[in-house]
Formats: sequence, C-alpha cells, structure tokens
Amino acid sequence: MSTSPSVSSPVDPTGFAYVVGIDVGSEQLVYTICQPDKRPLGKPSEVGNDRAGFGQLDAALTALGVEPTRILIGLEATSRYNENLYQFLAGRGYTLCLLHPRQTHQFAEQRGLRAKTDRLDAGTIARVLLSGEARVGYVPDELIATYRELERLHGQLTAESARYQNEIHALLVVLFPEFTQVFADPCGATALGVLKRYPGAAALAAAGVEAVTTTLRDLAPRRYGRPTAQELGRLASQSAASGVATTARALALKVLCDQLEHTLANLAQLDQELDRVFDGDDGATTLSNVPEFGRQTIAVLRAELGDVTRFRRIEQAVAYVGLDLQVRQSGKWKGQVKLSKRGSGRVRAVLYLAALRSLTRQDSPFAAYYHRLVARCLKGCEALMAVMRKMLVIAAYLLRTGEDYDPTRVAAGPAGSPQR
Repeated sequence: MSTSPSVSSPVDPTGFAYVVGIDVGSEQLVYTICQPDKRPLGKPSEVGNDRAGFGQLDAALTALGVEPTRILIGLEATSRYNENLYQFLAGRGYTLCLLHPRQTHQFAEQRGLRAKTDRLDAGTIARVLLSGEARVGYVPDELIATYRELERLHGQLTAESARYQNEIHALLVVLFPEFTQVFADPCGATALGVLKRYPGAAALAAAGVEAVTTTLRDLAPRRYGRPTAQELGRLASQSAASGVATTARALALKVLCDQLEHTLANLAQLDQELDRVFDGDDGATTLSNVPEFGRQTIAVLRAELGDVTRFRRIEQAVAYVGLDLQVRQSGKWKGQVKLSKRGSGRVRAVLYLAALRSLTRQDSPFAAYYHRLVARCLKGCEALMAVMRKMLVIAAYLLRTGEDYDPTRVAAGPAGSPQR
C-alpha cells in the first residue's frame, strides 16, 4: 500500500489522464470521473460497496483506455467503510489519495458549496484533487492498524469498566452500604462474585450464613470463610438500606456485576494480545526505555502517531496531535495562547497522565524540566503542557531514529520548550 512521503506533500494532478472522486457510504459508492480540464465525464454513478460494485467501478475505469497509474482516485477517510475499496483499488494499480474529511469540508466552504449530497460530495472530492491543494492522508501499515484496533477497543472497554464500577458503587449505597466494611473494593473479583449471588443486604440476609460461607469458599477458599460470612450476615441484618425498589435494584446490580466481569475478562484478553504485539515491535521496545511511559501510553503513541518518518519535522508531529500553540488576535486585542487541540485527543490524554506521573518521580528529568519552568514564573498548567510537548518530541525522535533513550538530553535544545 502506498503512502505519502510527508504529511505536508500536496497531490499534483498534472500528468494524470483522469481524476475520480468517490463518496463512500456503508452500502453504496458514488463516483464521478473528471478530465484534467475539470470537465466531468458524464453524470455521477452509483454502485454497491461490495465486491460486485468494485468490479463495476473497475470496469468503468478500464473502459477509459489508460493505465491504472494514470488515474488519480480520491476517497475520504470514513471510518472503515473505505478500507475494502481502497485495498481493491490499490491491488489494481490505481493512484490513490485518502483525504481527511476536513480537507473536503474546508474546500467546499471556501467555494461556497453549501449543498451536500452523495453525488455532490463525489464531485467535490474530484475538485479537491484537481485543485492541487489535496494532501494525502496517512494509511497505516499492518502493525499500526493492529495497534489502532487493539488500543481503541481497549479504551472503549476501559471506559465501560469505569462506568459499570461507578454504577455498582451507587447501587450499593441504597442496597447494602455496609458491604464495603468487609470488601473495601466492591468491584474486586470475590466481591463481584458475592454480589452476583446476593445483590443487596436483603438477599444476603435471606441466604443465611451457611450458604454465604459456601459461596466464599468457592470464590476464594484461602482468604474467606465462615467468619467473613458471619460478618456479612450481621451487617446485612442491621443494614441502613432504604428498602425502596429492592427487587429492581437487585436485578440491576446483578446485571452490572456480570457485565463488569465480562468486560474485565475481555480487557485481560486485549492486554495479552498487546503484549504479543509489543514483543515483535522494535518501536515499542524503544519507547519502553522511558520510565514515564507505561504500556498504555506506548500503545496509544504507536497507534496514533503511526510511521513518524512521514513527518519532515518534529514540529509536524506536535501539530498532528494538537499540542501546538494557537494565538488569536485582532488589531490591538490579543487573545489567550492555547493548545490547538486538533488531531488525536487520545495522545493528549495519555501524555497528560504521563506528565502528571512524572511529577511524582524524584528522578524524572521531565519533573526537573517542569520545576525549572515553574521557577521561571511559568504557570503550572503551562509548564505541564510544555512537559507533554517534550514527551511527544522525545517519543517521536526515538521512533524516528531508533536511538537509546538518554534522560540527560530531555531538557537539551529548544525542542518542546514553552512558547509564550
């Protein structure tokens, strides 16, 4: 699969016999063929987003009578809907350009193209290519695509896990508030097993000590037994539970515990697969030498940054994840300097946490960098953003060069230094 040599390289439409814009939907494709002088070759056509539709599109392009390499095809990066078509067209030898939706949106706005339909969108994509302003989007290779699938699903399941845990805590407040006197973490493995069987003080009191003892010995025979069951029974019989909607709430608690168990099991499975990918990835090994970078930070950096050699300058990687500074001013008015926050919010989130963690490490060069900036009267939040940028610069540099991490060089040079 071909990729652009740089995120800043524009697509030169000269030299191509035809330019094709394709609007990709979940079930249908709409394409329009234009000549170099921007005249459309007939009306936009619609085919299915499936193998048969790909064949019809290929037949229409073959009928143009030129080599596939002389046909420039543009598609928007629309989730996964374009992937099968992209791979098919790449295999046929066409010259492809994957466009970020923001490019076509801004192009249409600048030219006053406010109407939006699939047929018009296909024409707009073709016009973006013909304008010479199009910039090729990044198409990840197998390793980066694997990271993206695993890391993004891991993020979703982690968020679900946190939501389930919050709801379990909230339900226990009204079903069995004393439960945490025995199990400090009601979302631990043994606690979840108990709550699934006895969701609330009423259910546990009704079950009796013997039944609860058996359950505890099944769940954790070396840690819990009859004394724990007796304590739970005592607390349940004296519980301050409200008694309102007990049946419905008990069912909700049982379902949530079950959901959390499944989610945690799936997260463990993803962790194992990420470990396997890490073992075969030199880039992950390089980043793991930075103590402030945990496994999840590394996974996000590998997934979202992708091939860093496509950035001509490190500053482009900084801008790519929205850690560049943006100033708004008009005449004598000067607004606040803020992060642009474009690009991947996932990278910013993990770098923010990594920067905070670094402040707890006495030997961290990033913490020393932070304190030096604060000593120069930089605000704490601004110094933290500078640390995030510094971390990103270091990560991009290590991935680009493959060099060993040298903590003494963290604060060397202007890279990542704050701009005011």
